[in-house]
Amino acid sequence: MKALILVGGFGTRLRPLTLSVPKPLVDFANKPMILHQIEALKDVGVTEVVLAINYQPEVMLNFLKDFESKLGIKITCSRETEPLGTAGPLALARDKLIDGSGEPFFVLNSDVISEYPFAELIRFHKSRGSEATIMVTKVEEPSKYGVVVMEEETGKVDRFVEKPQMFVGNKINAGIYLLNPSVLDRIELKRTSIEKEVFPKIAADQKLYAMVLPGFWMDIGQPKDYIAGLRLYLEAVRRRKPYKLAVGPHIVGNVLVHESAVIGEGCLIGPDVAIGPGCVVEDGVRLSRCTVMRAARIKKHSCISSSIIGWHSTVGQWARVENMTILGEDVHVCDEVYSNGGVVLPHKEIKSSILKPAIVM
Repeated sequence: MKALILVGGFGTRLRPLTLSVPKPLVDFANKPMILHQIEALKDVGVTEVVLAINYQPEVMLNFLKDFESKLGIKITCSRETEPLGTAGPLALARDKLIDGSGEPFFVLNSDVISEYPFAELIRFHKSRGSEATIMVTKVEEPSKYGVVVMEEETGKVDRFVEKPQMFVGNKINAGIYLLNPSVLDRIELKRTSIEKEVFPKIAADQKLYAMVLPGFWMDIGQPKDYIAGLRLYLEAVRRRKPYKLAVGPHIVGNVLVHESAVIGEGCLIGPDVAIGPGCVVEDGVRLSRCTVMRAARIKKHSCISSSIIGWHSTVGQWARVENMTILGEDVHVCDEVYSNGGVVLPHKEIKSSILKPAIVM
């Protein structure tokens, strides 16, 4: 089987992290976002992953070459020279996706994090005899999204309603699809939306089905959703693989600590924290609802909450970092500095406090 991951463009919503690497390579729970997807695809027998990309394909491929051999999966790029929307990239990658077997292929949005129940999706797709199957997830406020109206029993999709003002359903497109090769015959090589132009036509032919995604789902393409997604991800790890989580008197709730990270005395860490490889957390530090990326150093008695600390960054002694502060790569927050929602570009030194949310150039 094959899979196409829609990697897309510049990742502006996750700047300043995406100023250092393409968005799919930003760490989430101590590994690049896209690696969570590729590993799950490999587990259900996918042998080739095609990345639909229009920004820095060389960086992506160089990075993923290591994982190709480790995972035993082929990773290739299909490069857009101009934006093709969410369906055009499938037409562009047609020759890579069709292998003559007639097997369906996966399509994923690279921002989506979930438990990736791909095996269940394959079974559902084949049992319904559908041309295309989309995963849907339930939301509290459907009026903010495009809603998928479907038969509850069979999952057959009736229609799509964009941001409904009256209640028509609470299921939205989760950005994970299983498509028969025949879907490619419906897509022209031009800028096209799979959600607005392709799926409605398949639904009109009564060949589109939707499977409700079990477990959690989050689009982690922006900082607040990234932090919320980490909480949901760690809850799922607690349920399925609790041995991966840190334990000890200094741990509160769900915490992921890389084996090469060093934690000092008298710290209190958690809930919902990921500490990456090579990180140093000195004595007396308080961490909650945050990610500390590879090779960062958190100095004594500092306090970090609801924030993302980028690679190779330093937070000084007695500093306080909170309220969706995002430090890019190699940022140095000096001792006793306070950051309230500062978004700091790479290679900066912060010597004075950021008292209200602001971008530091």
